[in-house]
Amino acid sequence: MVSRLMKAIALAILLIATTAAGLAAAYPMAAAIACPSCLGFKKDSGQVYVEDGITPQQQAAALQTIGMARERLRRFYGAIESNPEVFICGDDNCYRKIGGGKSRGMAVLNLALFLSPKGATVTIASHEMSHIELHIRIGLIKTFRRDVPQWFDEGVAVVVSDDDRYLKPISSPDRCLVEPDGALPTTRSAWIESAASAGLYAKAACRVSRWIADHGGPRAVTRLLEKIAAGESFEMAY
Repeated sequence: MVSRLMKAIALAILLIATTAAGLAAAYPMAAAIACPSCLGFKKDSGQVYVEDGITPQQQAAALQTIGMARERLRRFYGAIESNPEVFICGDDNCYRKIGGGKSRGMAVLNLALFLSPKGATVTIASHEMSHIELHIRIGLIKTFRRDVPQWFDEGVAVVVSDDDRYLKPISSPDRCLVEPDGALPTTRSAWIESAASAGLYAKAACRVSRWIADHGGPRAVTRLLEKIAAGESFEMAY
């Protein structure tokens, strides 16, 4: 679990490093992490917070979803090192209030993930959890520096979540739906700008899934992250 001091430092760095254009979105997320009740969330179980007023049926479904998403994460990474706070909105207004925009889910560094009503699925939750797990394995500074390029981070998240929008079934000899022709975005800002491009997630997932298959399975990803955490460049580790 992230200590209060480390959480405070990370939140401060997040706000300092955020561009003016993104500050409006970053602030309510930081506020929710610092004071969940101030943004209308109540603690449900463990690190899970739900929007105050959510129905008991929605609460039960949300907890089941998070449990299944964590199991999907565990199957890929082996052991789970991250333990983010999970915020689940019961309606679109809640998600807009925390700066969610049109996304279904958002991972904030290695601290928290936020899920919209449409994002409270095993696929979306495990995708966002994969980002957080990857970030915590390389550390806060390397996460900010994007020492792992965004296309690899996103491709791993698609593989972890087993998202059939972007990959063929795991039983397929080759899981690719789209050939990853050309360079893929390495920074988060470039990825966001290009995300509307046809097949971008599928291209990243294809490239990563083939790399994993060629390097002996999911353990190749954790070995790569260990090398980067130890100071090796992505290019060398990859």
